[in-house]
This record gives sequence, C-alpha cells and structure tokens, in this order.
Amino acid sequence: MRKTILVTGGAGFIASNLIDSLIAEDQWKIISIDNFDPFYARKQKELNITKQLQDKHTTFIEVDFTNKIELNRVLAFVDTIDVIVHLGAKAGVRPSIENPYAYQITNIVGTQNILDLAIQKKCTQFVFASSSSVYGVNPDYPWKEDNNVLLPISPYASTKVGGELMGHSFYHLNKIRFIALRFFTVFGPRQRPDLAIHQFCKKIQKDEAINVYGDGSTLRDYTYIDDIVQGIRSAMDYSKSNYEIINLGNNTPVKLSELIDIIENVLGKKAKINRMPEQAGDVPITFASIDKAHKLLNYTPQTSLAAGIKKFNDWLLSDACYKE
Repeated sequence: MRKTILVTGGAGFIASNLIDSLIAEDQWKIISIDNFDPFYARKQKELNITKQLQDKHTTFIEVDFTNKIELNRVLAFVDTIDVIVHLGAKAGVRPSIENPYAYQITNIVGTQNILDLAIQKKCTQFVFASSSSVYGVNPDYPWKEDNNVLLPISPYASTKVGGELMGHSFYHLNKIRFIALRFFTVFGPRQRPDLAIHQFCKKIQKDEAINVYGDGSTLRDYTYIDDIVQGIRSAMDYSKSNYEIINLGNNTPVKLSELIDIIENVLGKKAKINRMPEQAGDVPITFASIDKAHKLLNYTPQTSLAAGIKKFNDWLLSDACYKE
C-alpha cells in the first residue's frame, strides 16, 4: 500500500527534483502544493512540474499555505498524511532584507500552518528545510549542528532558526518526529535564476558581464541537487530519534574566484567581470561538517562541483529550461 507524502513548494527547485525521484520509486501517493510565488518566472515552475502533472499517483494543487482556511479546504480530501517534507518558503538572503515582513509571514506563519496540518492529518514524520545561513558569521568551522551559538545576519536566516525552534516545541508537545535539514548552497538543474551559478553560466554563455560581489575570496560549500535529494530521502525514513538538526553540504568550500574558473573551463569561455561591493547579509564562508549526516542518514555526496556545473549547464541549454 502506498504511503502518502505532502511536499510543499512542489514546483520549486529542490522539491520538484525530490518529487521526480519519488515518482520514479513508484511507491508513494504524492500531494504537491505550491503558490507560484512570483520571485521568478511561473513558466519555469510549470516546466518543473511536468512529470507531476503526468503521474497518476501525484496530485498537484496550487495553494498558498499562509492561508490556513484555504489550505485546509483543498486538502480536505485526504485523511492521513504519513510524511510531510516542508520545502516551501520565501527564499533569498538579500530580498529578505528589503521585505522582512513577507518572510515572517511565509516562513513563520506558513510553517505553523503546515505543522498544524501535520497534527490534523496524523502525520508521523516531518522533514523541514532549514539553511546554512542560520550559522551567520561563525569562525568555528566546519560548522557542526551542536554549535548552539547561532547569530543569523539576515531576516531569511532568522526565520529558518525560528522554524527549527518551532519544530522542537512541535515535537515536544505532539510527539511527531521532526528532522531539520540545513542545506548548503544547493545547485543543479532547475536552480533559481537569481543564484550565482545560474547567473554566471547564463551570462557567460551570452558574452555578458557577470557581477562579482567583493574580491572573489568568499567561500561556499556548493552541494549538488542529487546529493540533497538523497539526504532528504534518507531523512524521510529516519527513525532512530525524534528531533534532529542535520547539515546537508559537501564539506568542501570553494572560493568564488575558483568557482568562476571552473565555470569558464566547463563552458570553454572567459567571463567578463563587473566588480561590485560586498552585499549586506552575505557571509564570508559556509562550511558544513557532514559527519552527523553520514552517521544518521548514510549521506555521502557523490557529485563534484565541476561535474555538477556540467550537468547544470546541459540543463540550461535544454528545452526543460525556460528561456527568458
């Protein structure tokens, strides 16, 4: 008998890749929800859900989970949800500085609505998408989950800390397992168009200049989407404890200047660079310890940065990518 899973943000980058993987397993009844937030083109998100719309065991629903009444109405047809993977959120560090209120509504109030839904639908496993941004500017790296000094420097990051803490009280009061996964700079096919790898590949292909903030010395722990999906999938089955926070990264920070070199090599083209000042909310380094993920989830990243960029660029040139 198929288990029922609800995936929020189902038309987005990470969630749509996860759902396609679950469809391939052919053992799930999948409910996918998304509100097509206008942060980037709806047409790209519609391409992302092509397999969802074609699969007889997947139901896609357009709904805004910040609207609790409407959320409950459209999901009234399902009595029990076995697993919830809450990937839907307002994303992006820099936009959250411009409009922090919107991030509070979606990422705090919206998350509370999904937690309430979990209770209502007798859910037993809740997987929450957190972020490496919760660590803020922290020199004690690689960052470990038991570091209790979290100093987020953007409204987005603070909402992710809030989600983790909400999850702890949710577990404590309701005895529903809650697993928070801190993602580290995820990239790959369907990546949001505002992110560096997407911007750089697209503009270098077109011989357009790329904006590089700072001197190129910032480091990021880039993690390929297939590795993230594997980590989420393992978290869906995890049962050895009832509340965990787990890093999903690559444990290999790369300088921004080195990233550009790799992209140039993959594309066979040199970048034209516009030097820009550092931006508020950006941190100098992200660096994940993945020892806990390996121990609890058997998580071992398989895709190198260069190989992942090659796969991303192939997608960027394909019909599956919306061309603006």
